Amino acid sequence: MGSGKTKLTEGILTYFGLEKEISSPTFTIVNEYYTDNLNIYHFDVYRLEEEEEFLSIGGEEYFEKGVCIIEWGEMIENVLPNIYTKISFSRDLNNENQRRIIVQKIKK
Repeated sequence: MGSGKTKLTEGILTYFGLEKEISSPTFTIVNEYYTDNLNIYHFDVYRLEEEEEFLSIGGEEYFEKGVCIIEWGEMIENVLPNIYTKISFSRDLNNENQRRIIVQKIKK
């Protein structure tokens, strides 16, 4: 927690001119954002008990409708698409204001 996941999403949304609409989906599970040519879905699945909850809200259907940014994605890893980009954050132990970011292309 507090590693910068929502801040990264804020940066992505700002790039697409959506900076006035940003909020964390902690309690709503998903926030939906629309531009003229792109749909962006921001999920926070931290509060889900199991992958079935994600499926029950139609989570998999979002994968085909636009860009999905999923905080705590490791909690639903088995239902993620066969190919996706994983971005991992960790705090720098020597500087609390810095983060280490690892970007990986995952193929199941």
